Amino acid sequence: MRKSKPKKRVLLPDPKFNDTLVTQFVNNLMLDGKKSIAYTIFYSALDLMNDKAEKEGKPALEMWKKALENITPSVEVKSRRVGGATFQVPTEIRSERKVSYSMKNMILFARKRSGKSMAEKLSAEIVAAYNQEGGAYKKKEDMHKMAEANRAFAHFRF
Repeated sequence: MRKSKPKKRVLLPDPKFNDTLVTQFVNNLMLDGKKSIAYTIFYSALDLMNDKAEKEGKPALEMWKKALENITPSVEVKSRRVGGATFQVPTEIRSERKVSYSMKNMILFARKRSGKSMAEKLSAEIVAAYNQEGGAYKKKEDMHKMAEANRAFAHFRF
C-alpha cells in the first residue's frame, strides 16, 4: 500500500491458555481454514511434550515459548542493487516479523520431519528448538552467519 498503512487485526486469545501468541501460531499451522483441527494438533503436541516439560520443571507452554525464542532471528539479509552489482545487505527485523518468521519456520520444519502425526512431528520440533537444535534453529543460525559474512555491506542499508 502506498498511502495508508494496513490496520492491524486484533487476535482473540486461545480458549485453553488465553494467549494471543498461541492463536497466531495456530493460524499459521492451520490448513484450508480448519482451525479446530489446528488447535487439536497444537494442544496434543503440547500434551506429548508434557512429560519432557515436567523433567525440566516447566509447563509445556513455557517450553514452547522458550523454543520460539531460541529460533527467532534478529537480523536478515536483503538483496540491494547498487551500481550493477547485487549486495546482500544485513538489516534488523521488526519484532512482529521476527515472531512470525520463527513460527513459520517451526511449522515448516515440523512438517518436513518424519513421524506419524503432525502433533508428534510438532512436539519433536519444539523439543529440538528448546534444546537449540533441529532444522528451524539451523535456519536461524545460517541467517545470522550470512548477515555476519555480509556485515561489510551494512552501509548500503535501505
